[in-house]
Amino acid sequence: MRKIYLLILISVIGFSGCDLDKLPETEFTDVVFWKSETDVRAACNRMYDELRGFTYMNNTWHDSRSDEIVGTSPNSVSAGNRDVPNTSDNDWNNIYTRIFTANNILAKSQGAALDEAVLNRWDAEAYFFRAYYHFLLVKLYGDAPMMLKAIENPTDPAMYAGRTPREEVIQQCYKDLEFAAEWLPTKSKLPKSDWGRVTRSAALGMIVRIGLYEGTYSKYHSLGSDYKAHLKKSIDAAEALKKEGHGLFSNYQTLFYFEGEGPDNPENVFVKVYGPNGDSGTTVHSHSRTMENSVSITRQMVDLFLYEDGLPREKSSLKITNETSYDDALQNRDPRLKMTVYSLGEDAYKAGYIPFTNQSGNGYSIKKGFMLSEWTNMNKETVDNMIIRYAEILISYAEALYEYNGSITDEKLNETVNALRSRAGFNAKLTNSFVTANNLNMIDEIRRERTVEFIDEGLRYDDIIRWKIAEKVLPVALVGAKFVDSETSKQRKDLASRLTDANGTLNGAKVSDQADMYVIELANTRTFNPARDYLYPIPLNEINMSNGKIEQNPNW
Repeated sequence: MRKIYLLILISVIGFSGCDLDKLPETEFTDVVFWKSETDVRAACNRMYDELRGFTYMNNTWHDSRSDEIVGTSPNSVSAGNRDVPNTSDNDWNNIYTRIFTANNILAKSQGAALDEAVLNRWDAEAYFFRAYYHFLLVKLYGDAPMMLKAIENPTDPAMYAGRTPREEVIQQCYKDLEFAAEWLPTKSKLPKSDWGRVTRSAALGMIVRIGLYEGTYSKYHSLGSDYKAHLKKSIDAAEALKKEGHGLFSNYQTLFYFEGEGPDNPENVFVKVYGPNGDSGTTVHSHSRTMENSVSITRQMVDLFLYEDGLPREKSSLKITNETSYDDALQNRDPRLKMTVYSLGEDAYKAGYIPFTNQSGNGYSIKKGFMLSEWTNMNKETVDNMIIRYAEILISYAEALYEYNGSITDEKLNETVNALRSRAGFNAKLTNSFVTANNLNMIDEIRRERTVEFIDEGLRYDDIIRWKIAEKVLPVALVGAKFVDSETSKQRKDLASRLTDANGTLNGAKVSDQADMYVIELANTRTFNPARDYLYPIPLNEINMSNGKIEQNPNW
């Protein structure tokens, strides 16, 4: 690709024969490397080292690009005030760096003296990751240069390739993943010592994710492609994955703790392995630490959780109409709400939870996945990250079925939506008759289920983009928690300019149906241009160095 990648491609790539969860330590040259299965396996380790786990775009620990998570300052993507990068950008660079790693393995592995089946097994890992990163490119940029070969010569024409149509890139992703699904070991055949390496399940899971994304994106953005063909890919892959021995972990709360780690948890499909647990010298992160001092959840997300009667906030008689406490919004709800955010006085980051005091962001502080033992190990946390879990397969299957057929049976709802609810102890079932009787919209309820199940798991931004609702949910005020003087040590005078009045308005704009709601970001500071903002801008450096082959995305 561009100059920065030439430096990577023409340099010696270091690989290690160490365990998967350790970084490369020893460099080899091609003269002595690529001779055995051990060599190829060690080379594949680099792809796991490079894999993002808890970190999202630009290496943030929690994805605040949507209306879900807010930080201590506005996110430029969410607020609509980002600029076109003048130089090479990490969002672009890091993806291509990882694609180059996969292509290098696919090229060099051919020199190893391996039986075809053994070679295919390790090449399948490279094909998996190549598809994983090409899909990420499409989500961000739409059409993007597709790279399918290792490049070592700076004069290679591929270095200056133009943008490949997104449909062509996606079809290549399917092809790579279908190869991977054929040759990777199944979940049951992967040795426990290899835990964290991709399996047939991971490849099928990526097809589920890509097919649903591209099918719905094509449909709602009117791309003109056969959106149903993509949805069928997702449906077929989900049905194949259902035969691989996966299931839901028994406890939603502890799913995100050490208890949910490892091959014995049937919900794990594709995982970024950190650790070993408690070993601060290995692969680590700061996910729990940033829950305290960097991010919180918006009231918009809290309001999406259903009430115990299965009805949304705007319809349920269980809603507390005039809230007088921070906790009122959490009462009579889907149990996952109290598993996701802290209630008053709960053991939290440093002591009993106090709104606006022992947390940051002035929204609803995140409880889901928080571990005090991890928080204590600042920048040395080791709990694993589930990149794809079986719950996503189930809810994606439900959504793809509905989008494909225009309907979904109660039987399929029980296998998917209601299975997720039951696991969390939420007994209200979603059925076709319930939707009709309460004048609900089935696809909205399936989307709601996906949103509340996966809060702070990095899916919300992609979802609002593919559903084409970002233009509705982003250029609005982002509301935080309710302020009650007696429940916090924070002074009202310090927050008064951001609190709603008795009518739920602030600066003359209606933002809530409750008084004293803290408004984190004002609507007049947030924009979203639907003719521009559904795609990322391509860095100017990439355009300038492409010899005229790459054009900027529309309206950037």
